[in-house]
Amino acid sequence: MWVRTLISVLCALVLGLQYALWFGKSNVIDFFRLQQTVSSLQAENITLRERNDQLHADVNEIKNRMEAIEGRAREQLGLILPGETYFQIIPPDSSDGVAND
Repeated sequence: MWVRTLISVLCALVLGLQYALWFGKSNVIDFFRLQQTVSSLQAENITLRERNDQLHADVNEIKNRMEAIEGRAREQLGLILPGETYFQIIPPDSSDGVAND
């Protein structure tokens, strides 16, 4: 008689634990969902870390080399030094209605 009661209690305990595992708070489904979220955030962090490393390298180059500052100013700001002549080449625009034969 007590063996049957013990088995019933153990079965109820196992069923309760299985319910908690699959449907309770912090269940298996939530675990897999969180694991997927963590993986995507880690991939994003790697991308952002590479971008930050590149920005740090650019900052160090600008701090340590005057040519880098001049190159950036020429490229991004259109720097023209005294004594230099600026030439702007405008490619022909074919959308002005004139046919090129």
